[in-house]
Amino acid sequence: MKYQLFHFRSEPDALHTGMAVGPHCYDLATVGSTLNVPAIGALSIDAAVDKWSETAETLASMAVQVASDPRSFAGALLDQQRIRFAPLLARPGVIYAAGANYRDHVEAMSKALNMKLVLDPRGEGIAPWHFIKAGRGTLAAHQEPISMPAHTRTLDWEAELGVIIGRRSRNVAVADALACVAGYTCSNDLSARDNLRRENVDASSPFRFDWIGHKCFTGSCPLGPYFTPAQFVDSPERLGIRLWVNGELKQDSSTSNHLYNVAEQISYLSHRIELFPGDIILTGTPAGVGMETNTFLKPGDVMRVWIEGLGELENRIV
Repeated sequence: MKYQLFHFRSEPDALHTGMAVGPHCYDLATVGSTLNVPAIGALSIDAAVDKWSETAETLASMAVQVASDPRSFAGALLDQQRIRFAPLLARPGVIYAAGANYRDHVEAMSKALNMKLVLDPRGEGIAPWHFIKAGRGTLAAHQEPISMPAHTRTLDWEAELGVIIGRRSRNVAVADALACVAGYTCSNDLSARDNLRRENVDASSPFRFDWIGHKCFTGSCPLGPYFTPAQFVDSPERLGIRLWVNGELKQDSSTSNHLYNVAEQISYLSHRIELFPGDIILTGTPAGVGMETNTFLKPGDVMRVWIEGLGELENRIV
């Protein structure tokens, strides 16, 4: 039985874990008490992921019992119209973000930036490429307003598949890499395009580019609303991915268009640095970002990211 996890807040600001089963959402702590497994019910998603090999089976069993006898869990039901979502992870690990991982996006950005970018890195023997987004401060929850950063006038969107690591992983073979994944989610790699280049620095300087200013600011990594366990995703390479701004479809693609697939990215990263539970990989964005048409976000704009089988992530710029 498919289930998904999410974080939500109650008054005054306590963090809770929820479980979505079928069309309903439940308070996991209450479900755990009903089934006499209070320790599992009290887990945050962070704690569950940290012990994923131990907790995944129990959570799956809980979901089956909820689905088979929903009346027994009526006391755990949440009013979905009133859920106040919290960031999917309270204390995320490192956020690794893939750059230039859809050919159509690379082609479009090459024109927009007036730069010669490699369209077929695999064919030319070039390895995957990632940058790092700062962790906790960058995360934003589903339906959480995101403040327009004062340092940019060209704020852009990037719908991406998010991968959450569920075990310590070092020197992992591609064939074994997906076994390291705890789950998947929707993400939006917000980007301050006018902060990428430091215009007062010589163009030949290695310090010309500012990836912190470009990619790291408060709320720059909306994530969620749900954590979908990997067992419910047949393949991360066959998922539709779309993004709308104010109801207008901007990005419409499939993860089948990844230049480097999820397993290859995990393997590559794990050969450079050990990955840990709670680390996140953003796997790249397809064509359709604002930079391609010189169209950018402004206060009042609403973004929606949809990924097949994972849910829909919505945020408003304020």
